[in-house]
Amino acid sequence: MTAILKRELGAYFASPIGYAVTAAFMFFSGMFFNYYCLVSGTSSMYGVFQGMFSIILFLIPLITMRSFAEERRNKTDQILYTSPVSIPSVVIAKYLSAMVLLLICLSSYLIEGLVLSMFGSPDWSVIIGNILGMLMLGSAFISINLLISSLTESVMVAAVFSFAVNYLISLTDTVRATVNWQLLSDTLGAVSFQMRYDNFELGIIKLSDVVFFVTVTALFLFLTDRVIEKKRWS
Repeated sequence: MTAILKRELGAYFASPIGYAVTAAFMFFSGMFFNYYCLVSGTSSMYGVFQGMFSIILFLIPLITMRSFAEERRNKTDQILYTSPVSIPSVVIAKYLSAMVLLLICLSSYLIEGLVLSMFGSPDWSVIIGNILGMLMLGSAFISINLLISSLTESVMVAAVFSFAVNYLISLTDTVRATVNWQLLSDTLGAVSFQMRYDNFELGIIKLSDVVFFVTVTALFLFLTDRVIEKKRWS
């Protein structure tokens, strides 16, 4: 699994994808930081974290779109699946490589926090909470988008469908606010990513929110494993 993890990480930075995603994340994070903190003269990074929720919806598909789709397109999937490494290990290695790239992107929050420390007293518990929250949120989206990538051999199809699914997930709270049926409203609230991420934005780390994102991640990684296993023997 370690060899596959190294290969996947190397692939990100052997192509423009790794650099483009990192640069885009840091650009938007810096833009929000400049507007909400430096221009406004506040040490609160709440606006930065809130704005980055939308950005992450579109960056995660760029990270995951090639994971399995490109393997199928290049006909290298059978070589990978017949290697001594188990299918779950392959899935986890690709998931972990995407998480490492996300973690590199999130380092921008630490840099911004250090900049704020020169002018004021930022709440580091909120900053750390948001890094954890973005990791949890990103983990769930990565697992979902990996499943989508495993269903097609087209990188572009994987990216577009991942964008669409992520956007639909982000609309859960909007739909919830417009429905009058209490059961449906409660159901949408129970699966809302935004509502649970809001707690992290405020520096509130609730076990239920962590369990929710971990469960979503585990479920979709399991489904990805099942899809790959089925294609392996088809």
